[in-house]
Amino acid sequence: MDSTSIAYWRKPDLAITIDYGHKAAEGEIRAATAVCQSLGIPHRIIRCDLSALGSGDLAGSAAHPLAPASEWWPYRNQMLVTLAAMECIKHDIDVLEIGALRTDGFHVDGRREFVDALGTLLSMQEGGLKLDAPAAAYSADELVKVSGIPMDILAWSHSCHTSDYACGYCRGCQKHYQTMQAIGVEAY
Repeated sequence: MDSTSIAYWRKPDLAITIDYGHKAAEGEIRAATAVCQSLGIPHRIIRCDLSALGSGDLAGSAAHPLAPASEWWPYRNQMLVTLAAMECIKHDIDVLEIGALRTDGFHVDGRREFVDALGTLLSMQEGGLKLDAPAAAYSADELVKVSGIPMDILAWSHSCHTSDYACGYCRGCQKHYQTMQAIGVEAY
């Protein structure tokens, strides 16, 4: 929901979906493709099977002992930003926007300080790419409201951590349901 709302709100020059070997990759690709087609945003898909490095719900395995939550994948956001940055450079894009929210601070790599530090690291490298988290001040429901995204676009979102179709039980599905309820949409 976060990336879909940001795509509608910010209208990027390019959207990037990364299949890193996680269980819900095809569902995310299907949703992102539909959203990008409806918004007229070019869409690139990067595939790199890192499933052997994953942990928890996203990998379909037991959570690592260091995991703060069942969906923790070590260094996930750092990896996603690095791969997306590589694609941005190919397309002469100078700002990479990610979907970090104020409420993502549960995971260290969702915190503002982490995003800022990663942005500093990127800006030090060739290409001078800037990293931005335009929704960092918002919760998921606040982002949906601020973005003005219509329900027919938001409905394409894929939030499940364990499957290509919503399981209804994982933390991703639960966040989806809570967000929909907070914006006034009854469970469906």
